[in-house]
Amino acid sequence: MSENKKPEKIVGVKGMNDILPAEAPLWELLENTTESVLKSYGYLKIVTPILEETGLFARAIGAVTDIVEKEMYSFTDSMNGDLLTLRPEGTAGTVRAVLEHNLAYDGPKRLWYKGPMFRHERPQRGRYRQFFQFGVEAIGFTGPDIDCELIMLCRRLWDDLGLQNIRLELNSIGDAAERLRHRADLIAYFEANSGTLDAEATRRLHTNPLRILDTKNPAMQDLVNNAPKLLDYLDGESQAHFDGVKRILDHNNVPYTVNPRLVRGIDYYNRTVFEFITDELGAQGTVCAGGRYDPLIEMFGGKPTPAVGFAMGMERLVELMKSGGESAAPSQCDVYMVHQGEAAQMQAFVLAERIRDAGLDVVLHCAAASGAGSFKTQMKKADASGAAFAVILGDDEIANHVAAVKAMRAGAEGQQQATVPFDDVVDYLVEQIVGGHDHDHDHVHYHH
Repeated sequence: MSENKKPEKIVGVKGMNDILPAEAPLWELLENTTESVLKSYGYLKIVTPILEETGLFARAIGAVTDIVEKEMYSFTDSMNGDLLTLRPEGTAGTVRAVLEHNLAYDGPKRLWYKGPMFRHERPQRGRYRQFFQFGVEAIGFTGPDIDCELIMLCRRLWDDLGLQNIRLELNSIGDAAERLRHRADLIAYFEANSGTLDAEATRRLHTNPLRILDTKNPAMQDLVNNAPKLLDYLDGESQAHFDGVKRILDHNNVPYTVNPRLVRGIDYYNRTVFEFITDELGAQGTVCAGGRYDPLIEMFGGKPTPAVGFAMGMERLVELMKSGGESAAPSQCDVYMVHQGEAAQMQAFVLAERIRDAGLDVVLHCAAASGAGSFKTQMKKADASGAAFAVILGDDEIANHVAAVKAMRAGAEGQQQATVPFDDVVDYLVEQIVGGHDHDHDHVHYHH
């Protein structure tokens, strides 16, 4: 490289986005609210690895699904030759952990997880190659009551987040024998109308014909609308389960639409499936999708165990929060330490540590590339930090063993500026900031 040539700038991988400090408070609001709602329903957190053996997803999701065929980030471990995959979804890993650690030995479990998932899709609004999900898995519950609990949990979350215009669609995809009968009739129906199928539907016809019902191709809508409906194939148990779901939702005034075309592209789902949908995110309208997956644990070598869950995309929920007028102004700290001169800097460190000992958050001004900064420059930084108070130390303050404490916000209590002895600074700030008020250690001020 020549001496004058600057190195090329490195940019992020396409479809894998940075969450910058200005947007982080909205994410924190979403995470904190979601975790609070989950706790209120008795769900416990589980954390599983981002990497799993590729066979886990091939077995769970189905080898002929789009996810396994085209979307997974898989590679061979150069150290031992293991086939590994960055998780494309969270259910398989959670169920693997439940079985491996025998978590359900003493009864049903309510679990939740959050974290990044990876799919090699075309990036678009609210849909990325690395995306974040909250997921919930209720393992060991048989009845329609737990299905409804998950749906009502989601409804509470939308309310707590202030999200509107999210509608619930519901369906039952029955059990394996019912789906097989329906599948045979569905294939026969589409074969009889093969001239209307597009290339994608033709490819899926014998591998995953249910997904044809999910097509967005306008030219195929009449064909799909007239296709055999899985609801007509439900036997007594499946029908009773679905009726039970609807009865509980009706009793609790939860509005929903039964959508016979609502299906799942993953093999392990059965009976209840549901989605929460919005029209405010363009084509990517599903913000939460869930359903029952009773066969999965047995597919993994465990005893037959019923289960139901859902996953929600965090990027889409953040987008909805923004479109609903939600904004978040981050506050770095409670107190900003302003100082000029070596002696003031030494005392600033001492006071900052004492203030932190009292439970407040402090940013101490440090020299930047442009220099230590004048009082005026430092006060601008203090204002931008969102601090409630600035503690100011200069030669005069050091000589008199006092600090100037300045209120930085219109709503801050006390005098606009006070002169406080060093030994009293901590008590003064605690009284002003906390005194009688709950102290928010997240230091994020939300505006709706």
